[in-house]
Amino acid sequence: MRTLFFVSMILTSLSVSAQEKEKDTLSNWTKGGVFTLLFNQASFSNWIAGGENSVSGTVSINYDFNYKNGDWSWDNKIITKYGLSNISGAGTRKTDDSFEFNSLLGKKAGDNWSYSLLLNIRSQFTDGFDYATSPKSVTSKFFAPGYVTVGSGMLYKKSDNFNINVSPATMKATFVSKSLTANASVFGVDQGKTSRYEIGFYASVFYKAKLMDNVTMENIFNTYSNYMEDPQNIDLNYQINFVMQINKYLSTNLNFHMIVDDNASSQIQLKQLFGLGVNYIF
Repeated sequence: MRTLFFVSMILTSLSVSAQEKEKDTLSNWTKGGVFTLLFNQASFSNWIAGGENSVSGTVSINYDFNYKNGDWSWDNKIITKYGLSNISGAGTRKTDDSFEFNSLLGKKAGDNWSYSLLLNIRSQFTDGFDYATSPKSVTSKFFAPGYVTVGSGMLYKKSDNFNINVSPATMKATFVSKSLTANASVFGVDQGKTSRYEIGFYASVFYKAKLMDNVTMENIFNTYSNYMEDPQNIDLNYQINFVMQINKYLSTNLNFHMIVDDNASSQIQLKQLFGLGVNYIF
């Protein structure tokens, strides 16, 4: 045989899910989450159309642990993602890297309204690089940038699947390493500094819905405006997650993430992740 070719494409997701929250009646805690492992591989041999051998994987965790006792509620969510890819000739690079912790404490004020105190922490695990430079240059590090947001306000919570929080008095801190600001300002932090502090308005919305028997949708949205500088430049952070259960073992997962933050980038940041795979539910 003059030409022998072998092409394989695998898009597999191994998900270990606890999608129905379990309540601990002794401590008033409700807990539940999803662990997902996505694996992608492509191989080419004598493939005339071209292509590069590649392998990649992404691990993500979406976990909730909520507390309710009388007039008090305390909702917590952790979202983490980390992915790597290896492309022939290009080496190993990150495809995803994020950590986010949301905590919302509420004291009932009446009906579905509560006085609230929020904490939001966002960062990443490992260094990020700009591969357009030679040699590659470091653009970010662990907790550099790191964002910490603390605020008080009012919470409207109709259920564990829907809430709106408004915090007109919110402090936002941005942290970076000194090596990143040695030559220029980055992420809004001045040259030579390691932190930036702001006071502003913060609002968040969480909405989770069952679109049909086998499709669920989760929306996470927050916005922030800095009173002290350019309040018209509003930061936006929006995630939407779809889980489409094909059968007991197979599902399709789609995640879309958008960030608007002029301190980090003058352009809209967009990220999309899609996976078809196998689930184990417990």
